[in-house]
Amino acid sequence: MSEVMTKVSAYAQRIETYMENQLSQMEKNANGMSIQKLYSAMRHSLTAGGKRIRPAMIYAFCEACGGTLEKADSSACAMEMTHTSSLIFDDLPAMDNDDMRRGKPSCHKAFGEATAILAGDALICAPFAILTADTNLTADQKVMLISTLATFEGANGMIGGQQMDMQFETQEKVSLEELQTMCGGKTGALMASSCRMGCLCGDGSKRQFITAGNYGLLVGIAFQVIDDILDVTSTEEELGKPIGSDAEENKTTFVTLLGIDRAKAYAEELTKQAHAQLDIAFADAPNSQFLHDLTDELLKRVN
Repeated sequence: MSEVMTKVSAYAQRIETYMENQLSQMEKNANGMSIQKLYSAMRHSLTAGGKRIRPAMIYAFCEACGGTLEKADSSACAMEMTHTSSLIFDDLPAMDNDDMRRGKPSCHKAFGEATAILAGDALICAPFAILTADTNLTADQKVMLISTLATFEGANGMIGGQQMDMQFETQEKVSLEELQTMCGGKTGALMASSCRMGCLCGDGSKRQFITAGNYGLLVGIAFQVIDDILDVTSTEEELGKPIGSDAEENKTTFVTLLGIDRAKAYAEELTKQAHAQLDIAFADAPNSQFLHDLTDELLKRVN
């Protein structure tokens, strides 16, 4: 494991412990409600694995702005819960209809569609309670964090991107610009939100806040380009989910529009632009090299 991924792994272990503590506390506060199945479904999806890239972005940008990890714990937890809720919904038969997620049965396959929907709903609500209860944050930080998360996950962000993705299924032709816009919402929005929330936790400047969002959007789109490539070049064991599903459903992807080689080149160009954003506001950050190394590590998935 590379040095940068060793640090990402440490971030992941930290947030997994924090999330379990939060879930356990939520269960204790259930006031006698018999909802063990709901919490089991939430845990099933939250503990399904993954590199926890979004929480890592929050921790990294918090440290880049001079903040401590304690200030970023609730935001990292909120983001991972939000992201997980989106995966639960994406896998539903009404959307992407995927039976597997990260090598495990999708939430609706393990617990039924109704409970999966409720688990997703619960994971959308929990972040706001967790953020407001964090005594490490000021009132102003909480307001800005909640506003940032809600904006980027909402109709003009992640959810809007998913809506565009579904509309593309019946659209005769999808342009590269439309695909970029969709991915900027569906994937880029939470990446941008993660980077900005990290800056808020670390009391970063307005310049850092804006630049971090630009960086996150670029990385998010590049991340999706790479996912599209992996969908046609990897095995199911490597990805932990069915491969070739996009092709089977006749979905427009960066690979279908550009081909594998041009898609790789596009991901490289987006990554180059992301590095340039880091140089604008984080050249003197204490973990500047780590931010650059992490950016490159995301691209290495296909190189």
